Amino acid sequence: MPRAKNKAAAHNRKKKYFKLAKGYWGARSKVWQIVKHHVEKGLQYAYRDRRNKKRTFRSLWIVRINAAARLNGTTYSRLMHAMKLQNIMINRKVLANLAMNHPDVFTAIVKQAKVS
Repeated sequence: MPRAKNKAAAHNRKKKYFKLAKGYWGARSKVWQIVKHHVEKGLQYAYRDRRNKKRTFRSLWIVRINAAARLNGTTYSRLMHAMKLQNIMINRKVLANLAMNHPDVFTAIVKQAKVS
């Protein structure tokens, strides 16, 4: 009696991988072994970089806040410390947005934080 291989399940599994490999160049989208390797590696990178993206944005916000703070005669670390002492609870994302798009509001926040 021949061995049952469950071809339908195997085919569907491969189909899922080939769908994920759509747009890959050359054998990376055509040859099963290579497709499997590159799709799995791509998913690992995607998982890792979803976390790295958060770090990258936080550092971008810090750079923007620091640049705007220096225009107002202070530094990033002094500004954040003064804001903490004054209980001004604005996160870095919002603060960076204010620094970029509403410099007058950012200046007011800096002045409020410095009053100590």
